[in-house]
Amino acid sequence: MTRQSRRRSGVIAVAGMAALIGSAVLAAPASAHTPNWSVDCDSVSVHLTAYNARVTNSVTVSVDGGAVLASNESFGGSYDFTGALPDHSTAIKVHLVVKAGDGKQYGRDEYKTSEPCEKPPTTPPPTTPETPPPTAPPTTPASETPTAPPTTPETTATSNAPVVQASTSPASGDLAETGSSSSTPMIAGIAAAVVAAGAGLLVFNRRRGAAHR
Repeated sequence: MTRQSRRRSGVIAVAGMAALIGSAVLAAPASAHTPNWSVDCDSVSVHLTAYNARVTNSVTVSVDGGAVLASNESFGGSYDFTGALPDHSTAIKVHLVVKAGDGKQYGRDEYKTSEPCEKPPTTPPPTTPETPPPTAPPTTPASETPTAPPTTPETTATSNAPVVQASTSPASGDLAETGSSSSTPMIAGIAAAVVAAGAGLLVFNRRRGAAHR
């Protein structure tokens, strides 16, 4: 082999090596896709690095069967997201979908489970013992003054006889100064006449009865 042919072979080898190195350099970013993400009881974190910034990449984070937590239809060489998960009392699944523009083999379609957070036991608030109301000190009764028994009024003996009060007004009739009426003699005479008449009638009746016998 001549010297010239050797030079041509060396140039070709160097060119081939350079092409190989160049292709490796160009392929390195595409093969270094690094999706990192984690889920705990109340949040989710997504970190996508070393993606090809010359293509269109997309990512979606959602709760399986629920709301979308994050979405980016066009991110470059990296993407970061940290967000809170909805409150849940049972385990839920978080869904990550990454679509790389330079090949389906660099995409991700993965699920991770978020267990409910353990709630600390609730301690009832301490009960404050009720303070009884202050009691007033006992009052010492003042010395009692003896009270006299009720007095019963003495009953005064009264006479059942009617009380005749003397009249101070003058009599309406013509009375004598002695207090007797002036017609008293007349009444006495009439009474004597009646008695005499009665005695006469009694004698007459007796005689009449004897005659009939």
